[in-house]
Amino acid sequence: MPESRSFLRKWLPRTGTMTTAAAVAGSVASRWPDRSPWFEKLRKPSFQPPPITFPVVWTVLYADIAVSTALTLERLTENGDETAARDYTRALTTNLLVNAGWSWVFFRSHRLRTAPVVAAILTVSSADLTGRTLPVRRTAGVALAPYPVWCAFATVLSTALWLENRG
Repeated sequence: MPESRSFLRKWLPRTGTMTTAAAVAGSVASRWPDRSPWFEKLRKPSFQPPPITFPVVWTVLYADIAVSTALTLERLTENGDETAARDYTRALTTNLLVNAGWSWVFFRSHRLRTAPVVAAILTVSSADLTGRTLPVRRTAGVALAPYPVWCAFATVLSTALWLENRG
C-alpha cells in the first residue's frame, strides 16, 4: 500500500480518534472556564493568556499530535517494527490520558496543588513522545516539539495559579 494511503486509511483515523477523545474528555471537564465562578474568582498571574488562547492552541496541538504520531506509527510498521509501534502507541495513550486528566484535576476537582504535578508529568510525557518521534520521522518530531513546550508553560502557569491562590 502506498505511504499516503496507509497514513490516511489506517493511522490518521486511529490517532485522530485518540486525540479527539482526549480533547473531548478535557473539554467536558473544563467546559467554559471563563464562565466558571470558581475560575473567575482565582487570582491569575500577570502572564495568564487571554481565554481564547487555550482552545486555539489546543486545537492546533491536537491536530499536530494526531498527524505526527500517525506518520511515526506508519513508519514504524513500514519498517516491520511492531514492538516499537506497540511501545509508541502505549506512550501516546498514556500521554493523552494524562493530558485529559489535567482538566479533570484542575477544573472539575479544583485541586490547585495537584494540577502542577499532573502538568509536569504531561510535560515529561510529551517530551518523551517527541523524543520517540524524532529518530523515526524527523519532520514529525520537529512538528511535535511545540507540544512539550506548551505543556511546560502550562506547568509554570498551573504552579503560579496554585501559589497565588493558596490558603
